[in-house]
Amino acid sequence: MTRLADDCFAADPTPLTVEAALERIRDRLRPMTGTETVALDAALDRVLAEDVVSPLDVPPHDNAAVDGYAVRSVDLPSAGGELPLAGRVAAGHPLSAEPPPGTAVRIFTGAPVPDGFDTVVMQEDCIAGGDRVRLPAGARAGANVRRQGEDVTRGAVTLAAGRRLGPGDLGLAASIGRTALTVRARLRVALASTGDEVTEPGEELRPGAVFDANRHTVKALLARLGCTVTDLGILEDDAGTIARSLSEAADDHDVIMTSGGVSAGEEDHVRAAVAAHGRIDAWRLSVKPGRPVALGVVGGRAFIGLPGNPVAAVVAFVTLARPVLLALSGADVSAPPRYPVTAGFDHAKKPGRREFLRVRLEPGQGSDRAPVAVKAGPDGSGILSALAAADGLIDLAEGSPGLAVGDMAAYLPFNEVMR
Repeated sequence: MTRLADDCFAADPTPLTVEAALERIRDRLRPMTGTETVALDAALDRVLAEDVVSPLDVPPHDNAAVDGYAVRSVDLPSAGGELPLAGRVAAGHPLSAEPPPGTAVRIFTGAPVPDGFDTVVMQEDCIAGGDRVRLPAGARAGANVRRQGEDVTRGAVTLAAGRRLGPGDLGLAASIGRTALTVRARLRVALASTGDEVTEPGEELRPGAVFDANRHTVKALLARLGCTVTDLGILEDDAGTIARSLSEAADDHDVIMTSGGVSAGEEDHVRAAVAAHGRIDAWRLSVKPGRPVALGVVGGRAFIGLPGNPVAAVVAFVTLARPVLLALSGADVSAPPRYPVTAGFDHAKKPGRREFLRVRLEPGQGSDRAPVAVKAGPDGSGILSALAAADGLIDLAEGSPGLAVGDMAAYLPFNEVMR
């Protein structure tokens, strides 16, 4: 098992931008997991561990893109005219010999284009009769032919190491004959909530207590990333209990993640517990919501301490924890794309701070019905209902003065960061 250096998350006292944090993660972290070979059908969402090089061209031969008639472009009559038919070719059944010059061949979609032929004229544009076919005027040379290797070239890297494999990737791998892929082993994450006020759903809710939403939200986010999660439950606010639990978790996990207990308060014991078995660093991200966040190392394993407020925990996961987990999984770490949308609300913002606003998209009123972002609910970092109602986040950069109705804003859809 790979062990992390205690100082891999070392921080400085100056606030970090989200981009600077991402750069640090890319520069400092390497995969913690080994590799395994899995069947193609079991590789969905796994992280590819090695480049996949194609042993063949795809398609392996020129083939017809439509049903019609294959011809040599030099035989195309410029004003239209007839050619004799010299055969019929269907998908999977190539002709055994090259037809003579000055002839046409009946051909069907996917069928190999006969040697020497380079054009397919759509059947709707032709008139067949007996052993001849009338071709239209102006047929374009080279039309309706899928060229050998136009999709994948033999010897090319078809899929690059570090890619999280989607359905299209599996289809592409199958198209070059692969039945299995070498992927990174799943990252093993131990997850816990902290706080004497936190109660497991289904138990009696004591005065002053709240049900634990964070652990179940984060567990789902980890599952979407393909992690294997061990649920440590709720750890009581006791320094010894927390230290013992984290130390034991480090024996057989790659990452330890907690929610709550990482601020500087007297009752927040997680920081001391991590420091007792390794090192903890507070990354000062100027983000709202999303603080406080702590990163560290326990027994050579990564530690990620998320905030206790539910929405802050999700934003911290999206902006910081997710890139860390991707890097440790061997996946590419890049900023997810933002998309321009029109703001349907006003929002005043503090200068120098990154803000993420929960929004949903609604059709606009213009002729193009371009989407408009509207508030999904109140902005409070404890209001989960607004998070559940949202489609994504408006990302307001540190230098942004805020929003006014009609402004263009950067939109981060949840399907980019919650999968």
